[in-house]
Amino acid sequence: MLIFVFTFIQRGVWGLLLWPYILTVSMPLDCKEEPGSLTRCPSISQEKLLDRVIHHAELIYRVSEESCSLFEEMFIPLPLRLQSNQAGFACITKTLPIPSSKSEIEQMSDKWLLHSVLMLVQSWIEPLVYLQTTLDHYDHAPEMLVNKTKWVSEKLVSLEQGVVALIKKMLDEGTFTTTYNEQGLFQYDTLPDMLESVMRDYTLLSCFKKDAHKMETFLKLLKCRQADKYNCA
Repeated sequence: MLIFVFTFIQRGVWGLLLWPYILTVSMPLDCKEEPGSLTRCPSISQEKLLDRVIHHAELIYRVSEESCSLFEEMFIPLPLRLQSNQAGFACITKTLPIPSSKSEIEQMSDKWLLHSVLMLVQSWIEPLVYLQTTLDHYDHAPEMLVNKTKWVSEKLVSLEQGVVALIKKMLDEGTFTTTYNEQGLFQYDTLPDMLESVMRDYTLLSCFKKDAHKMETFLKLLKCRQADKYNCA
């Protein structure tokens, strides 16, 4: 028990030390130097905009990993972690038409890579807001976990804006629509008991971490193709 407490405190200290740095290095995705020009970001080159989007995706994935680990340490005993893989909690984005195998991903067009990232981003905006609300009902929820969840939620909206701008710049699409129905992806109408609520929130964090990694992977593949179209595995 003492080892667990020491480890948790040690990680918490490092997290607190690094947290201001993460906030500092996160570059804005908007185009403030061109008021009202967010839709096309004319003052930012395509390459620079893509770099900013990738940077945001990297930070979001990193913080999602930290949040998931922190939640596990605080609320999920090891036996429940093992059971969660067999409990039937499906990820909310499971029904999205997004490939998951390496071979399928490599065959995706640049357009479909970008639209897949946008679908994932938009699918998680509402669930992360929900997660912030449920964390407020936890006893002894670490402030760091609450702050990380809020930070990721805000950055996800910023990432959405950046991806939309990137789609319009790279694909020259003035208007576009996604092919899925956002309604029904995330519906939690009833209040579950405490254990079910904890496992549901743990599933949300775990699934978001996977999808955040997928967003980062798709964007980096897109970046690679800009430099060397035929050697990006």
